[in-house]
Formats: sequence, C-alpha cells, structure tokens
Amino acid sequence: MIRYLIWDAGGTLFDTYPATVQACRAALRDMGQSPPGQDVVLRLVRQSRAHAMRVLAHSYALDVAVLTARFQARYADIAPQQQPPFPGVVDICRAMCACGGQNFIITHRSWAALQTLLRVHRMRADFTACITRDDAYPRKPDPTSTLALLTDHHLDATRGLVIGDRDLDIQAGRAAGLRTCFLGTAPHLTPADLEITDYAQLQHWIQRNDK
Repeated sequence: MIRYLIWDAGGTLFDTYPATVQACRAALRDMGQSPPGQDVVLRLVRQSRAHAMRVLAHSYALDVAVLTARFQARYADIAPQQQPPFPGVVDICRAMCACGGQNFIITHRSWAALQTLLRVHRMRADFTACITRDDAYPRKPDPTSTLALLTDHHLDATRGLVIGDRDLDIQAGRAAGLRTCFLGTAPHLTPADLEITDYAQLQHWIQRNDK
C-alpha cells in the first residue's frame, strides 16, 4: 500500500520547462547571441540548469556566472501562473491526503521559489514537508535528503513512492530503498519501478496497489 509520495518540483509537479527554456534563450539574446532551438535547450535543462549554463557558456565563449545571472533575471520575470501543475497532479495529492496519506517535496529549488509556486497554485496544504536547497543537503542523486525525510517523519520505506522526471530523482529514491516513478519520455539510464507519461497512469497504479 502506498501511503506517501515524495515529489520532485520543477518538471514533475509543475510544468516549468517551457519557462526555463524561454529564460535561457532570452538570456543568450541579452548577451548578443543567437540562441539554439527550443529542443536543444530543453535537452540541456532536463539534465540540470547548471549543466545548461555550463554548456551554453562554453559554446558561446561566455562567462558562465554572467550568463547564469542573466538567466535568473529572465526566469524571475516569468509569472508562476505560467508554470502550472501538470494535469492530474492536484487530484493525486489530494486523494493521497484524503485516505490518510502524505505528500512531500525534495527539490533543488530554493524555499522561496517553491513556496511561491505552491501559494499561487493553492497547493501548500497538500504537503506535509518540503526539503529545498536551503536545507543544505547534498544534491540528488545523493540520497541523504531522502533518508533524512524518512527518519524525520518516521516513514516506512516500503510504503512510499518517489516521483521524478530525471535520472537523479530515481537514483536518489532507489538508493534510499524506495519504489520509484519516472515521468516523461526523456532518455534515462536508471530503471524505475513505474514509468509514466501522464498522471492518469500513476493514479491507476496507486489504486491498483492500494490493497
């Protein structure tokens, strides 16, 4: 029986990739460059924002710190309303709460950025606790933050599911002894217990295993 879900935030709970790609391309234009196509940038940011900044800075012979600062400024200009929860996410979170379960978030985003998304989309009450980069745990795929969450909230690893859209989410979950769910069609090397392309599939899986 699944009694709690551990979510990644950007790209998993919230559809943040379009905004991230937009901000990357705008930052390059600000620096006098002609940006690559959206698909190229999307492949980079799916690995991580830091990876995208390093690759793009190297490709255009730019200072990575300056490019990152321009990206952050551009991203900050994009309203959270343009980064909505994926269809079905809210229903799953609330169904988990309604049956006495819990939802958690482990993200590399800052506490402030995460809370803005949760507040704007009226989802704060759906989560028991959140771990962000401000908590200063090692970044995923290191499982330290996941293990700390299990300990702090007295969670049984056999009753949880980690949900993410990148290899590092799945790696962290597996290393902590949890079942895992990969969202999306992006190439990935780490197998997950469940691989889905939309949240109707996850809802069906949870219902089937809720016995």
